[in-house]
Amino acid sequence: MHRGLPRQAPGSDASTRRLLSLCGPLPERPRVLDLGCGPGRSALLLAAEAGGARGAEVTAVDLYAPFLEELRTAAAARGLTGRVRTVEADMGALTGEDFADGSFDLVWAEGSAYLLGFDAALARWKRLLAPGATLVLTECEWTVPEPSAGARAFWDPHCALRTTARNLAAAQAAGYQVLGVHHLPDADWAEYYGPLAERVRTLSGAGAAAPAMAAALAATREELDVRARHGHEYGYTGYVLRPVTAGGGDAWPTRPETAGDVAAVREVNLAAFGTPLEADLVDALRADGAWLPGLSYVAEAPDGSVAAHALLTACEVDGVRALALAPVAVAPAFQRSGAGSAVVRALLAAARERGESLVLVLGHPEYYPRFGFTPASRFGIRAPFEVPDEAMMALVLDDSVPVPAGTIGYPAPFGV
Repeated sequence: MHRGLPRQAPGSDASTRRLLSLCGPLPERPRVLDLGCGPGRSALLLAAEAGGARGAEVTAVDLYAPFLEELRTAAAARGLTGRVRTVEADMGALTGEDFADGSFDLVWAEGSAYLLGFDAALARWKRLLAPGATLVLTECEWTVPEPSAGARAFWDPHCALRTTARNLAAAQAAGYQVLGVHHLPDADWAEYYGPLAERVRTLSGAGAAAPAMAAALAATREELDVRARHGHEYGYTGYVLRPVTAGGGDAWPTRPETAGDVAAVREVNLAAFGTPLEADLVDALRADGAWLPGLSYVAEAPDGSVAAHALLTACEVDGVRALALAPVAVAPAFQRSGAGSAVVRALLAAARERGESLVLVLGHPEYYPRFGFTPASRFGIRAPFEVPDEAMMALVLDDSVPVPAGTIGYPAPFGV
């Protein structure tokens, strides 16, 4: 039923490229391992576009030989035969010299990690990563705090879905730093389910004569129907992860600010924004009751100076405590270097460790989703002023705590 379909899970070339962009710089000709590659849509893109002009060396693993044959044919048609090697093997039990520890610069798994389980995939695949290498995987997750009985009736027997907050916590507990998060758009489901639904229609006539096919068709129709009725309750999320090294794991050392950093933090905010507004806001928040010691973070430049700063202070949603992420500032000399992302990741991890449950940010919708933020309107949270829906975002750090709905109440220094 699935043979010959372009994808075996929700996804798109656009999402593959987005996840690849979150990996940061790769070696000139990276060694890439695509696990559960299916017919190889991602493997082909990675072979052509990952790394430098010479592309990547991709080892594509799957248990189903016809998928691997489809991939070899497609690679030959695109002139990529020398860059793609197929291996028929169990992605959960890779052995031999080809899969020795530290063999790959990038390990990729779109739509396949659920076969092992998210936690097991993180544990088993870590050894395959070379120093500084990256693991990218996508995982189906709940997108609502309380999934309906109908959605659970379908998913619970197949796969115990979790939320983004729980998977982020699991990744960090497994010894990874989160370089980026990408929530796959609804269109990525259409790229998978559109051809699959057409295949179901084509095969329906043959199903009655073949009991196994009839059962497969019935299961797939149920899956398509659940998506139509409950698709707003779950979705796929991509994670870009890197093992934490003994030295901390990030090119940009991060830490809570100290009293000696106050002047440098002000200078970074002045330089980053070109006006005193954000620098004055930080100073005013320090004197306000919303200030939370330990949740003002800096990233250090190689010479020990402050390269970036990010701040979390207390706010409210309809009277319930939350945190506001603002401002985030990077010195001009270090912008687009990863310093800003490093300090935001570290700050959010510190908030999670303290037991905080909800963070809100008003910011660029192309930037903050990499940390797991989604539109706050999904939770019924709104700003106290007019703002584009996609720019007001929320990140749930602890999904065991109910997410409040209502209007955000900012501390007085924000002036709103």
